[in-house]
Amino acid sequence: MAITKTKFLEYTRCPRYPFLAKINQEILAKPMSYEEYQKEQEKVELKELLDAMFETDENGLLVDQTKKTDLKLQAMLPFYKQVEIEAGRIAKEKFGGKTIYHEETKKQVSFSFQYEDIPFLCYIDIYNETETEINIIEVKATTSKKYRELKSGYPKKWKHSIFKKINNIYTLKEETKIDIEKEMPLENYQKEREKLKDRYALGGYVYDLAIQRFIIERSPLKTEKKINYFLAVLNDEYTFNGKYQNDLPIYEKDESGNELITFINLNQITAEMEPMIEKDAKQLLENLKNPKEQEVHLSTSCGYKKVNTCPFFSTVCGKNIPKTNSCLTYINNSFGFLKEDKTRIKGLDLINEGYLDLLDIPEKWITKENHKIQRECYKNHTVFLQKEKISAALDSLEYPIYHLDFETFPSPIPRFKGEHPYTQSPFEFSLHIERELGVCDKIKDNVVFLAKTMQDERLELIKTLLANVDPNKGTLFAQNVAFEKGRLKELATIFEEYKEPLLALASRGFDLLWIVNNNKEFYEKKGFSKKEVETFNFYNERLSGSFSIKKTLPVFSNLSYKDLEIQNGTEALITYANYKKMTKEEFQKQTEALKKYCAQDTWAMVEILNSLRKMIQQMSKSRQKIRI
Repeated sequence: MAITKTKFLEYTRCPRYPFLAKINQEILAKPMSYEEYQKEQEKVELKELLDAMFETDENGLLVDQTKKTDLKLQAMLPFYKQVEIEAGRIAKEKFGGKTIYHEETKKQVSFSFQYEDIPFLCYIDIYNETETEINIIEVKATTSKKYRELKSGYPKKWKHSIFKKINNIYTLKEETKIDIEKEMPLENYQKEREKLKDRYALGGYVYDLAIQRFIIERSPLKTEKKINYFLAVLNDEYTFNGKYQNDLPIYEKDESGNELITFINLNQITAEMEPMIEKDAKQLLENLKNPKEQEVHLSTSCGYKKVNTCPFFSTVCGKNIPKTNSCLTYINNSFGFLKEDKTRIKGLDLINEGYLDLLDIPEKWITKENHKIQRECYKNHTVFLQKEKISAALDSLEYPIYHLDFETFPSPIPRFKGEHPYTQSPFEFSLHIERELGVCDKIKDNVVFLAKTMQDERLELIKTLLANVDPNKGTLFAQNVAFEKGRLKELATIFEEYKEPLLALASRGFDLLWIVNNNKEFYEKKGFSKKEVETFNFYNERLSGSFSIKKTLPVFSNLSYKDLEIQNGTEALITYANYKKMTKEEFQKQTEALKKYCAQDTWAMVEILNSLRKMIQQMSKSRQKIRI
């Protein structure tokens, strides 16, 4: 089987993993076929791609977990392979010499070595060799943004990145001639730099590259040449100019001189991580020799609520965490709770110490008003509602109300003119028009636009939208309206002839969450007290710490997504990605499913708004608890 880079990452999650996976030294000593490796690699690439696609969510929303099969997810792989091919092309131009890269793993350069009779193996995405150097380049479908935004500075002065970009390569400033202390305190620089070594946060891909270095430098490779280690990532500052050849995009430099792919020099960091990798490798071999069933502390290594969640988390290690109203559902609780001894406890450490249910948290630890509200609603089965705040928000809505929802495809490589890597490119919208108070028919007042192909249909989308709204009148209404406004502003930048009406429509945005949850700035302007503007407008224990539309809808309506073919945004974009693979009959069925799903999102907002109005009408006091 061999210890591949992927297996190294999985098996070193915790000492318990080899036992749960029924892995032992004998199994790993067996030869590994290329087909097995390729299957393993594709799963990793899909996870990386999905993770990168959803980290672009500017609202910090919890991503829907897709129920689509692996077969349907395969439609996403070509997008990942495109990144690899473009990275190889640009690396060849950048470094010169001999460059080996291929979308088929078996045609890539590989390295291996035996460590206590266990083979360790890695394939290199891009192998480049010149007369004096060897460049090992690991391609990741993430962007450069997270790395270049490692910044610090002096108080009240500009913040500076710890990297310097020279000739399309990001290099740590300590390796350049820049005097770091002129830009930031040295201790701040080191603190930001250390984030590159955190394998369960920003440093995940760096750790990945460090494993490759560990294997390469123990392989039989005999060379006097200097070996360099790079990540190749998408340049988030790159803008596609819309040029094509034979219907395929040509990714030449943009008007600002940006390349689609940029490189991050990690020579120094991966060298410093060598002892860490060595230690993890030794511990891994020990766990393989003597796999044990043992209790382990839950930690960031579990990947809780992330794309790379440990496969044993929900069924074994985290099975005791309540599905609803656990201690982890206290909203906006990144700092955790202050204990009697003045130490803080948060996240999975709460589970480790036996605090499972929301009510398990000692009442004296609850200091935030919203947390008190959550606790009281759950304990007493009551609903919290601030009538005056909700009434003020409802009174602020101008008719007609345009309930709008976009479905988007955040392609890693920009497909259309004016787009960047992972631009949330709209391919569908649903619009429910509420012309007067409560006057909106589910069918007659609904407009759905859906792209018929994977070609650029944004102009038709814009025309259809503007033909059905008055951008200078009414309210643009959405759940997380910042997302819809963001798409309108992007389209306004790309299609300048429609800039004025698109921006006018965006300026009229109002968020359903401002009514259900809160918007401090809005309510301050309305004259509400400090305490009132700090708390929810509404809370029901059924929300279980989330104001997503999938959580709020069942509280206000019997409308459900369960009977829909497509049930969340992840499934919607994957369905769109599968267009080219569909038969005529499948296409007709799936596009109808897309339309129904998107229309459900906007009709859900109509129903929630109507339910809020009715609830307010039934209230007689400005603040009242309603027993369920």
